Amino acid sequence: MTTVSPSLEVERKTPFWKRLGRVPWTWRITIGYLTVMLFIPIIAMFLKASTEPPTRFWAIATSDIALATYNVTFVTALFAAFLNGIFGTLIAWVLVRYDFPLKRLIDATVDLPFALPTSVAGLTLATVYSNNGWLGSLLAPLGIKVSFTRTGVAVAMIFISLPFIVRTVQPVLQEMEQEIEEAAWCLGASQWQTFWKVILPPLFPTILTGVALGFSRAVGEYGSTVIISSNTPYQDLIAPVLIFQRLEQYDYSGATVIGIVLLSISLVLLLAINFLQAWARRYDT
Repeated sequence: MTTVSPSLEVERKTPFWKRLGRVPWTWRITIGYLTVMLFIPIIAMFLKASTEPPTRFWAIATSDIALATYNVTFVTALFAAFLNGIFGTLIAWVLVRYDFPLKRLIDATVDLPFALPTSVAGLTLATVYSNNGWLGSLLAPLGIKVSFTRTGVAVAMIFISLPFIVRTVQPVLQEMEQEIEEAAWCLGASQWQTFWKVILPPLFPTILTGVALGFSRAVGEYGSTVIISSNTPYQDLIAPVLIFQRLEQYDYSGATVIGIVLLSISLVLLLAINFLQAWARRYDT
C-alpha cells in the first residue's frame, strides 16, 4: 500500500484556479505572449482553411499550379541549402582556423542578409545578375541567364540562407580542440583522413542542423525572390508568391490552404531540426 505525503494530498485538494494563481509570472507572461503571437494565428489559419470542404481543400492543395510551385519552392530551397552546407562550412572553417586582414569585417558581412531588407536584397541581386549587370554580363555570353529565371530564385535563396549555416557551424568549430587533429597527424593520418574520421563525425549533425534551418528560411522567402524571378507559373513561381496572388484575387480560402501546406511542412522541418540538435548533443560529453 502506497502512502501519499500530506503536502501532495493538500495540493490535490486545492482548487485548480488557486494552483494556477501560484504559477510564476514569468510563466504567465510567456504563455500569454506565445498564445497571442503564435498559437492564435496558427489556429485561426487552420479554422479558415477548414471552411473549405475536404474535396475542395484537396483540389486546391494539389492543383497543377500549386504542385508546380511546391516543386520550385522546395527543390530549389533544398539545392540552396545543400550548396550552403558545403560552402558555409568552408567559410566557417576559414573564419575560425585562420587569421587574415579584414577578418572581422568579413565575419560581420556574413550577417548582412539578416539585417538587409529582403526587397533590397532582391533588387540588388536582380541588378547584379541581369544581362547588363556586373556578373550577369559575364554569364550572358555563356548562355546563362540568372535574373528572372528559376536560377535567380536559387541565387536569392542561397543569399538569404547562408548565415544560418555559417553561424550554426562556427561555434562548434571554435569549441573543437585542435590537439585531437594533431594527435591524428602524429599517428600517421593524412589531412583528409583526419577531416573524414575525426572532424566530420561530431560536426556533421551541426551541419545538418544549419542546412535544415537554411532550408526552412529559403522556403519562406518572399521579398527577394519576388523581385529576382519573373513569377511565371510552371517556371519560377514559388508558393509564397502564389499565396500573395490568391490574396490579390480575394481568394482568402485558397491562399490559406496553400499556407497550411507550407505550415505543415515547416512544422515537420522544426521537428527534424530538434531531432538533429538532440543528436548533436551526444558529442557534447
